[in-house]
Amino acid sequence: MQRLAVYCGASAGGDPAFADTAKRLGQTMAERNIDLVFGGGRLGLMGIVADAVLAGGGKVFGVIPEMLKDHEVAHTGLTELHVVQSMHERKAKMTELTDGFVAIPGGIGTLDELFEAWTWKALGYHGKPIGLLNVNGYWDSLTAFLDNVAGHGFMSTARREQLVMSDDIDDILDQLASSFTGGKGEVTW
Repeated sequence: MQRLAVYCGASAGGDPAFADTAKRLGQTMAERNIDLVFGGGRLGLMGIVADAVLAGGGKVFGVIPEMLKDHEVAHTGLTELHVVQSMHERKAKMTELTDGFVAIPGGIGTLDELFEAWTWKALGYHGKPIGLLNVNGYWDSLTAFLDNVAGHGFMSTARREQLVMSDDIDDILDQLASSFTGGKGEVTW
């Protein structure tokens, strides 16, 4: 895996562990020669992870919609900044540029990106791995809900297992790398 899309907040959130984890994730990615694909902003966790990858000598590819370019204060020190017209184009471009996805804490935008990437994987549009880096139990309620969805028959076990999770940076990167196939995915119902 050469490039990883990181979905995360344009805010640093209320727990200092979120910013610390974003920085350590970026540092670890740079150490492992994994380039970053992200939303293109310089604020919050997005800016922290991007700055850490850049500081470690890694490449950073941002994708930001035109209307958010100034609102999110686009990061100007990136390897490449792709400006697109819509959120849909942003997610499609990020999917095109990356080998896998990981979500760290974030809000509705992070959830939107995560679920669209997972839906596209479930439908076979890509075969790229998707994971959650669980900082201080941030994703626990979501994964319990997803287990409930599967338990009620609205999601297969195979689909539920597509979303991996760990509270350890090295472990989540290892899980994502081990399930990277590089090709299109298979439809899972």
